[in-house]
Amino acid sequence: MSGGSERVNPRSLPVGPFFIAAFLALVGVLAFAAGLMRDPATAWRAFHVNTLYFGSLAQGGMVLACAFVIVGAKWPGSVRRIAESLTVWVPMTVLLFVVGWTFGREYVYESWLHGPPPGKEPWLNEPRLFYSNLSVLLALAVLSVLFIKASVRPHLNGAAEGATGFAKTMFERWSSGWRGDEAERDASENRLRVLAPIIALIYALGWSLIAFDQVMSLSPTWFSNLFGGFFAWGGFLTAISATTVMAVLLRRSPGLDGKISTDQFHDLGKMVFAFSIFWMYLFFSQYLVIWFGNLPEETQFFEARLGTEFLQGTWYWQGWVERITGEPWVVVSLFAWACIWVIPFWCLLGAKPKRTPSFLGSIAGISLLGFWVERNVLVWPSLVPEDTYAFLGTIQVGIALGFLGMFGMAVMAYQRIFPTLLVPKD
Repeated sequence: MSGGSERVNPRSLPVGPFFIAAFLALVGVLAFAAGLMRDPATAWRAFHVNTLYFGSLAQGGMVLACAFVIVGAKWPGSVRRIAESLTVWVPMTVLLFVVGWTFGREYVYESWLHGPPPGKEPWLNEPRLFYSNLSVLLALAVLSVLFIKASVRPHLNGAAEGATGFAKTMFERWSSGWRGDEAERDASENRLRVLAPIIALIYALGWSLIAFDQVMSLSPTWFSNLFGGFFAWGGFLTAISATTVMAVLLRRSPGLDGKISTDQFHDLGKMVFAFSIFWMYLFFSQYLVIWFGNLPEETQFFEARLGTEFLQGTWYWQGWVERITGEPWVVVSLFAWACIWVIPFWCLLGAKPKRTPSFLGSIAGISLLGFWVERNVLVWPSLVPEDTYAFLGTIQVGIALGFLGMFGMAVMAYQRIFPTLLVPKD
């Protein structure tokens, strides 16, 4: 359907899923409160990891929508609306970063906060990190809101008449000065074509900076120029997997039944398949250069996560399993590796798996789990190198479930105000 023949159609919240999300959010609040009382270091580290995971996922959803605009994709349809709905969490990431930095930085950045390595003082200092990261997050939040406004405005004419409360106020503000369907549609397309590449570039550069500051700096003597791009790409792929899972879950919901075709699932499957390969390519490119150079300041990061087995020149298969399981974090790292690349690669090789929604959604869900583990693996070994399962305690899992619940509530609320489906005018 063309943009000029559509309008936003607000709906009520799904009671069951929203109640589950609210329950998870409550669990997270209680777990975080308990953590602050009993083990604040663990609580703030779990808070930090989940801020990064859901923040990069949400911003990745915006970048996915931008990619559709940049390449002029015609196939996404409602899939693009699902990707856009992830963006509702982007402004929350700004707030969470400020809270985490203000109250939890002593537990997260302890390795350099009171004395960075010699020569790194101009980079690893509190004002530089806080204000540069905050500027990136604020800029992306503002640009993302402008993108969403430009994207939905052509479909808001008359929407305020059937809305109430916040939705009515938002529709009235965002549709003020209406110039007609065709003029609004043209203006929207022009704005999106300008905003999309700007957001994509700032994401690539900005989240690379965030990766350097909020992950790589936790091992302050380690450095890798490729790490920022690797981290940012992970957020983008996470968003694709989340969009796929949500498309599967919403495909039979009121208004969307039959609107997401097997061809669209096939395209989503191809993206999960291909981009997981590129994620592995980035990982291996980074690993290979560091392995070949064999410099202690570079190999320390991989040794803490993959053990000495992946850093030696020759592999000896005898006793390999014992050596792998005998070093901390190796099994967890390989689990994340399997979820993000091995399983999607082998399970999505053919066309049929990509065109089977339940199977594709399961693989995308495994990828999401893998990336959550991967974000933990990037952070925790720098802080507690000997405790392999430091990220899986009651407090840590409870906080993660709380983030998931709040994220789900925000996305569901957005989808009811700006639905994933734009229905025809009566």
